[in-house]
Amino acid sequence: MHVVESAYPTTAWHRLTDGRLQCDVCPRACSLHDGQRGLCFVRRRQGDTVVLTTYGRSSGFCVDPIEKKPLNHFLPGSSVLSFGTAGCNLTCRFCQNWDISKSREIDTLADSATPDRIADTARDLRCRSVAFTYNDPTIFYEYARDTAIACQERGVRAVAVTAGYITADVRAEMYEHMDAANVDLKAFTDDFYRRVCSARLAPVLETIEYLVTETPVWVELTTLLIPGLNDSDAELDEMTTWVVDRLGRDVPMHFTAFHPDYKMLDVPATPPQTLTRARQIARRNGVRFAYTGNVHDQHGGTTTCPTCGLVLIERDWYALGAYRVSDDGRCERCATPLPGVFDGPAGDWGARRMPVRLARGAA
Repeated sequence: MHVVESAYPTTAWHRLTDGRLQCDVCPRACSLHDGQRGLCFVRRRQGDTVVLTTYGRSSGFCVDPIEKKPLNHFLPGSSVLSFGTAGCNLTCRFCQNWDISKSREIDTLADSATPDRIADTARDLRCRSVAFTYNDPTIFYEYARDTAIACQERGVRAVAVTAGYITADVRAEMYEHMDAANVDLKAFTDDFYRRVCSARLAPVLETIEYLVTETPVWVELTTLLIPGLNDSDAELDEMTTWVVDRLGRDVPMHFTAFHPDYKMLDVPATPPQTLTRARQIARRNGVRFAYTGNVHDQHGGTTTCPTCGLVLIERDWYALGAYRVSDDGRCERCATPLPGVFDGPAGDWGARRMPVRLARGAA
């Protein structure tokens, strides 16, 4: 299948004194001659403007459980229409969606849909939200923004799954229209970000703090623990202390298991006990909602009331068990509010994954 690139003019750029155009979407600040692409591959200079080449194109759509994003305090049990495009503005050596995020082939984008069609599909499938995921919506933020607006016009929520590597101006424009975000806090050292991801830590922390303290966006954090690289007690202690001190006790943290992939095939998978240790450190430092992920760990995936200790939401991977949260998000026993977004009873989507084709005429 041959896919014709869209050429959506963007505004997040400025001209340099030497005639190049600098992309202003992320801190990488790629400077482009005519015809050149940024590191993300999907933003290209075309004459005297910069265009997004993937607007309206997707690597695929799928209905997922919201817990897969992962979001544990956002419309639990509900279904979410997920999609991504191609490319990425980081170069993570361990990327576990590398076939999409590292793609340099526009033909990866096998499906197409306008923002209105995505929103209509989500509503028709009774998905409570749409998630921009698989690769980072930062690099296709105009498409994500327009889709989020279309969703909200139809009563559908919008979710960004992101590494948070974005400039302040674009961040404000994009997240004005988002309802929730899971930010991938990949490590808590600048050395890790530079060596493993070709990025920097500070802009990510700025994004997280901005979202939590200056917007109504519901935020959860995820850290993929890689043996020997970002899983030391000292680093986990520093990270979780920063979260409590700068963001508060109620931002959920997910510690997930690495498996060898992409350019990091020589590193062993994360032992389950590492996730348990990270969760214990987080809880000891005051994080009230710390979870384990990518493993079967019912204890590490369960939400308990911080006041009376009642098990509020049982989880085994993406499937919910007992659910003892009122429709307005309170503990059924002591009425303590549970931080997050709760709107009615838990959904019953379960752990299913359902691929969806949106292109006109697709089966």
